[in-house]
Amino acid sequence: MADYVPYVRDSLTFSLWDYGVFAAMLLGSTGIGLFYALARGGQKTSDDFFTGGRSMSALPVGLSLAASFMSAVQVLGVPAEAYRYGAKFVQMCLGQSLNSALTAFIFMPMFYRLGITSIYHYLELRFGRSVRLFGTIQFLVGTMLYTGIVIYAPALILNQVTGLDIWASLFSTGAICTFYTTIGGMKAVIWTDVFQVLVMIAGFFAIAIRGALLVGGPSVVLDIARNYSRINFGDFDPDPRRRYTFWTFVCGSTFLWLSMYGVHQAQVQRYISCKSESQAKLAILVNQVGLCIIISSAVICGIVMFTFYLNCDPLLAGYVSAPDQYIPFLVLEIFEQYPGIPGLFLASAYSGTLSTASTSINAMAAVTVEDLIKPKRPHISMKKLIIISKGLTLFYGCSCIIVAALSSLLGGGVLQGSFTVMGVISGPLLGAFMLGMFTSSCNTTGVFSGLIAGITLSLWVAVGGTLYPPSPEVMGVLPMYAEKCPIYNSSEGILYGSPPPRNITDPSPR
Repeated sequence: MADYVPYVRDSLTFSLWDYGVFAAMLLGSTGIGLFYALARGGQKTSDDFFTGGRSMSALPVGLSLAASFMSAVQVLGVPAEAYRYGAKFVQMCLGQSLNSALTAFIFMPMFYRLGITSIYHYLELRFGRSVRLFGTIQFLVGTMLYTGIVIYAPALILNQVTGLDIWASLFSTGAICTFYTTIGGMKAVIWTDVFQVLVMIAGFFAIAIRGALLVGGPSVVLDIARNYSRINFGDFDPDPRRRYTFWTFVCGSTFLWLSMYGVHQAQVQRYISCKSESQAKLAILVNQVGLCIIISSAVICGIVMFTFYLNCDPLLAGYVSAPDQYIPFLVLEIFEQYPGIPGLFLASAYSGTLSTASTSINAMAAVTVEDLIKPKRPHISMKKLIIISKGLTLFYGCSCIIVAALSSLLGGGVLQGSFTVMGVISGPLLGAFMLGMFTSSCNTTGVFSGLIAGITLSLWVAVGGTLYPPSPEVMGVLPMYAEKCPIYNSSEGILYGSPPPRNITDPSPR
């Protein structure tokens, strides 16, 4: 290895103005929760608490559905995926559109007309109580693990890039999320989601606009992205080891989204809170539009980020240690002269955390009440049920904070591990619901056999893919360059090949 002199960058951190913007977002979310806790006498029944009295309209529910998907993991991760794999990631919207059609016309009408709060109640009606309990337990365990990681992961990433105190951010967001979900119920969750999705979109827009202006404008961004293969739609490679192709977006992501929207408690609980079935269908359409805007905005940020770091990739240069750290590093660089704007990004990242965590906490409490408490105590008074519901919400919120804290002891593989566990479980459960809906001959023994076989096969594929991952070239990682970095080691060459001929003047942000 050739010798070089390391280049030490000045420390990039958030200012007091940034923390002020972040605090304003937290206070806004808390205020919404307080309002819906006190408005019209608060929640009088468990149905009020868990489904908003089934009186919600389409727009807030649709935006809440979109916000619930976009955790901070996606806020940080989607731009990084577009940076490394290109603009084709926006084709994820194809799978989302197919999922929305299937959910709106097949799955939603069934759950809405049954008038149930827990979707696992359907499994009991179709297959028996044992299948219902299986679904309930896997949902509670998987969701608690995932929610804890959603709270912990952004705190870790931002701590590594900016020095943001990991424990202060973890406990403040976890506590505030638990507080407004406990006191405000479903209405508080939905309306804070609306507020938070607007904050997320504003953060993406600010990054895309500022980054594009620094590079030279949208036309320059498009020219560079096109010349360096970042505009790469139409990949029909059938190799299953490739991370993103037309087939993975249309086939794979459709079933992924269907398991998240068609038969996932946290999402179903939202659209059955609408005041009519037509409003529920409209909410799913609003959700689709919102998701496409969010995904497209995140992908644009990733492409702008690539053009900004064209000749000095932060990961190759050693400025960051993982792809998820790209976007916070970019924000601190491009908004260094604008105090408060990095705080908007911080607020947008944690808006994703709050929306996902509040959704999950409320759903876990609902499933526990509907599947475990009510069947054992069918004549419990409504007053006691409300107290139990709020107590369970507080319990699950505190449990998720504890899981998030424990995640710090388990190393960097926890995040990928949690996604793997969720994927292994959600796919077979989608199959169980589809068996019940589309066949009449399957019985309890058959569905349990299918669940065990599905989980076993999914686990085998997931573990094999983790232990023996394909190379970056096979997965389709695009070239990244560092020839103009102060610490670039020329003897090592450029990652994954040499840069193509340039027919435009490349901007050099360094």
